[in-house]
Amino acid sequence: MAKIIVVTSGKGGVGKTTTSASFGAGLAMRGHKTVVIDFDVGLRNLDLMMGCENRIVYDFIDVINGTAKLSQALVKDKQLDNLFILPASQTRDKDALTEEGVEAVMKELADELNFEYIICDSPAGIERGAKLAMHFADEALIVTNPEISSVRDSDRIIGILQSDTKKAREGGRVREHLIIARYNPERADRGEMMGIDDIADDILRVPLIGVVPESNAVLEASNCGQPVIFYKDSAAGQCYDDIVARFLGEERPRRHIQVKKKGLLARFFGG
Repeated sequence: MAKIIVVTSGKGGVGKTTTSASFGAGLAMRGHKTVVIDFDVGLRNLDLMMGCENRIVYDFIDVINGTAKLSQALVKDKQLDNLFILPASQTRDKDALTEEGVEAVMKELADELNFEYIICDSPAGIERGAKLAMHFADEALIVTNPEISSVRDSDRIIGILQSDTKKAREGGRVREHLIIARYNPERADRGEMMGIDDIADDILRVPLIGVVPESNAVLEASNCGQPVIFYKDSAAGQCYDDIVARFLGEERPRRHIQVKKKGLLARFFGG
């Protein structure tokens, strides 16, 4: 049975699409047939981040409207045979997404095309596209940055997950996982950004599945059209690999979250 996972947050620019691309790629790298769906109708950035923008002929809305078959709209990843992307439309309005249409696509992906994981890359906020990305989810990756506005908006999203999704309406619950992205341990140590425990334990109270540090590799990977998880020597790539491993039940210690100790000369001479 397919598992539907939404990658969500209340605020834009926190790293949802970066997370969706790397999380989907990480599952596929482990042998799971995975599709990542871009729900951000009108903007569409997932295909750029995954390097398949020139291969798109049909999109999510074409499938919902019946002008293309789902198999025609799915774009296979260039590097992983069991990773696919269902791109959003750049020219349609978000109202083109319908609950019935999204449900039909989810059902076909699971029952006929035998996908194991369906990753829904949500747009920011709580408008129609975001709510539909969450609606059919079994689990949620809630991405936040260590700043109060981002954390507050994530708290609002948690409220929707717990009260206004299909599972919630049926008396169930979407399983929640927290990802703190763009974390800088030095700045947190100086009190310039929120700490991990403050976010995960004191405010959101959602199980923390990973912390991704600020990393130049994220921008480099995006510009190259690749998920940063492919950058195995980077801190961000390693942390996303850890997140996928933890999601699948493997225990891994957190890394790249400690303040780096200065060398002996730096301590004496202020370097």
